[in-house]
Amino acid sequence: MTNPQRRKRTGLTWALIGGAVLIAAIVALVVNVIVGAATGPSPRPTPSPSLPPGSTAPPTETPGSIEVVDPDVAEAGWLPEPITTDPEMYARAALAAASTFDTTLSTREEWLDYLDTWFTPDTRYTDPSDQAARMKAARLELRQGVVLPQEMWDSIAQQDGRVIAAVTGDVRLADVPQDAAGDMRIATANAELTFTQSDGAGGEASYPETVRVSVQVLCGEASVPTPGTAQQAGHCKVVRYFTEPVEG
Repeated sequence: MTNPQRRKRTGLTWALIGGAVLIAAIVALVVNVIVGAATGPSPRPTPSPSLPPGSTAPPTETPGSIEVVDPDVAEAGWLPEPITTDPEMYARAALAAASTFDTTLSTREEWLDYLDTWFTPDTRYTDPSDQAARMKAARLELRQGVVLPQEMWDSIAQQDGRVIAAVTGDVRLADVPQDAAGDMRIATANAELTFTQSDGAGGEASYPETVRVSVQVLCGEASVPTPGTAQQAGHCKVVRYFTEPVEG
């Protein structure tokens, strides 16, 4: 890549690569000047006695009191997964989580294993084996086409680098084709990634970059919560991250 500032990067991978390369250039300039996630289903909530047999009460949440699955993951430089039934709120967090990490606090594989815990099966597939295969493919897509590759992680790690992402502006929510239940949404938004690395002279250099990204989320009773947590079936989970923004 000879001129990353002039190339349009639409996926997270290209955004991360472009940001890392530009920060490396900043580092070189400073040096020269200064003399350089078992996703098996857990039990469903017990039906309320006032509900019809076989139905389950949807999770409820009070505005301003949103919980997270595990707040301690922030100590590893990751973004905690929210416990919510709000697809927009969840999508904002999911999109940011796929680009938030600290190479001084965790490895790339540890980070990806954590992101695996956000996933739930695609309910458009009814056969359990098909669901498992599709979720495996979605996790592989995340590793190979969405987040930065291992060599780029290593390059950023050499400069004690970290990235913090946040969704800015509106989130566009679209229906998912062939979703009979209507519980899934494809969320597309702008995410601002702030790359921070050592400048080689005892300080740090930062560089923000905005990219367009998409994620498919499920916020319905068929979602599979993370075992051993306060999540319940019905809380939002990730179905798939996309390598390119979905605008159609």
